[in-house]
Amino acid sequence: MLYRHLLPIAVLALSATFSQAAELSSDAKSAIPKDVQQLIVVDYRAMQNSTAAMDLKERVLPPELKRLETALKNAKLNVDRDADVLAFASFRDSSGQGTRIVGIAQGQFETQSILAGFAKSKTKPIVDRNNTIYSMGSAGMSVVFLNQTTMVFGDRAAVKVALDARDGIIPNFLTNGEMVNDMGTVDRRAIWSLLDAKGTQTMMKSVLGDAAQLTDYDTVRNRMKSSRYTMDFENGVKFDLAVVMSDTMTAATCATLMKGMVIMKKSSGSPMERSALDRTTIDSNSGTLTVDYSSSDSEFAGLLNSPLFQSVVK
Repeated sequence: MLYRHLLPIAVLALSATFSQAAELSSDAKSAIPKDVQQLIVVDYRAMQNSTAAMDLKERVLPPELKRLETALKNAKLNVDRDADVLAFASFRDSSGQGTRIVGIAQGQFETQSILAGFAKSKTKPIVDRNNTIYSMGSAGMSVVFLNQTTMVFGDRAAVKVALDARDGIIPNFLTNGEMVNDMGTVDRRAIWSLLDAKGTQTMMKSVLGDAAQLTDYDTVRNRMKSSRYTMDFENGVKFDLAVVMSDTMTAATCATLMKGMVIMKKSSGSPMERSALDRTTIDSNSGTLTVDYSSSDSEFAGLLNSPLFQSVVK
């Protein structure tokens, strides 16, 4: 699941300097189903401008996202050159088949040239209402252009659900009031993500590690409503996580659990890991747990090879 890779996605653009925000257009938002478990949005242009970021991406990009990106490249859609923003949405499948992932790319795409390439390769499209879906090779991936600046891609079933959302057949992301409100607090950042209650619960269990085995975690887990995180690399590395709880007491309890986790990690960590934990501030306020971390680029780069980092991203 995407939420297991909170830090890997966030560090895709290590050492890049961001001057633009990763904002989604209305067309892109409407193509995301309402029942989103996690939404991740990345300033792809800035990431492409950093050699370190691209090398790191190859190491930590989750397999399901790497498969989507590879399918785009194999279809010669020139995402490296033309994409400005990439988004990945994990959503619950109403058919009961678990979760699906759909990708969205925003940029200035040479759609006429791309469609001519599909025609030349004799790729037979599928028409779904007013939408034309093209296969991207033998991997079972498909792509559809909403307009010249927005494409939706993923496995065919996920793309069709996205089109149902965009065409008003099923509710889309814009009708998810809580997530839309949360998005307004993060979408000016270069890398940001939103998680629903279930995604938040699983992500927090992974982050807490052994501390999640404590009895108190079972008490707070079902009171986690949503979460969001951002990363900024303009002046070193800055990571901010906010977890919205149902009440002030639950947020305070979870903050205590996380502080306990930090103490456990410090007792067995290297000097570099202990330094990183010292730079991490955990607090709670008005029912929201907050985690803030900051460091220089070089310090963070060193942390990536540490057992502490590997235990988080595995």
